[in-house]
Amino acid sequence: MMPEELRRGRYVSLTTYRRNGTGVATPVWYAVEGDELYVWTRTDSWKVKRLANDPRVEVALCDLRGNIAEGAARFTGEGRLVTGEELRRIRGLLSRKYTWQYWLTDVPAMIARRGKRPHTGIVVRFG
Repeated sequence: MMPEELRRGRYVSLTTYRRNGTGVATPVWYAVEGDELYVWTRTDSWKVKRLANDPRVEVALCDLRGNIAEGAARFTGEGRLVTGEELRRIRGLLSRKYTWQYWLTDVPAMIARRGKRPHTGIVVRFG
């Protein structure tokens, strides 16, 4: 079930895990729909590589720089990587939430890659 406070936030700190079990936190844009949290990231990012090896994630609301307020709730779940139609849906959710910031990020990446968007979606479900 989706924690209610995640429905209202602007950024989350997404922690993914290295092979040795060490967590690595990264602030990301996200959207929520139903009981899932959606993230969009570069395909060549380390978090994509870490999730390919270990689906565990931890999420906490944070600011733009990834600072988590003292005492903030942290939620554990499982992430899975998506492309294709699911990624297009995530793009739509994020473009509605972040509007101009999203386009400032997506359009230059698409132009630089000659129409190919070098991104992967992450879908998080909470247990």
